[in-house]
Amino acid sequence: MSYSIDLDGRVAFITGASSGLGAQFAKTLARAGAAVVLTARRMEKLKELRAQIEGEGGDAHAIELDVTDIDSIKSAVAHAETEVGSIDILVNNSGVSTTQKVQDVTEDDFDYVFGTNVRGSFFVAQEVGKRMIARARGAAPGTYTGGRIINIASMAGLRVLPQIGVYAMSKAAVVQMTKAMALEWGRFGINVNALCPGYIDTEINHHHWATEQGQKLMNMLPRKRVGKPEDLDALIVLLASGQSHFINGAVIAADDGFGI
Repeated sequence: MSYSIDLDGRVAFITGASSGLGAQFAKTLARAGAAVVLTARRMEKLKELRAQIEGEGGDAHAIELDVTDIDSIKSAVAHAETEVGSIDILVNNSGVSTTQKVQDVTEDDFDYVFGTNVRGSFFVAQEVGKRMIARARGAAPGTYTGGRIINIASMAGLRVLPQIGVYAMSKAAVVQMTKAMALEWGRFGINVNALCPGYIDTEINHHHWATEQGQKLMNMLPRKRVGKPEDLDALIVLLASGQSHFINGAVIAADDGFGI
């Protein structure tokens, strides 16, 4: 006997899909059978990822999206539903950070982080959520009612770390946003959960782990290691699937025990 999760027939909309965790989430959901809508500002990167997914036999579509622009959000979601079909799964992954002490944070720094991580994430989820609610009420077409929204927060939203205080604050807001949406939208069959990754080795930070500072940080971790993007594969597929119907409003840490 074997157990598998099949997302065939589902449409997954992934923000921040041009690199890092977003790209990995897209590849993983495509391998599970979902048609994936890749969104970000860097279209060339999205086209490369689309070609890679299609080369593996997957179904991928690339749409430009700036989550800090409400018109861009509405346009991208509408484009996705016109081109691919009703969105069943949202992976709300776009995020940015700055590194400095709290006393050195400028207004621009604050707005940059909160504009993407909180405001952007909220209005993407709202736009997709409204459409899921309309389908659940029978006011919009779609063969599948309900939905799955996965907000990518961070272990920093659960445990404040030095030098990234504003980032931690923004991800804590994403955690509370997740709970608010889960509370209000659960009755429509929409499950909203937050995934809080720990330190993950991606192309953005890969060089850091070989530095003295990176090695010092790694040695502070419970098992003195950082994760790989694929370490989150099973969790993202579960949360996107019908099998997660009893998981709603959960805040799930995948940090190798760092938050303990």
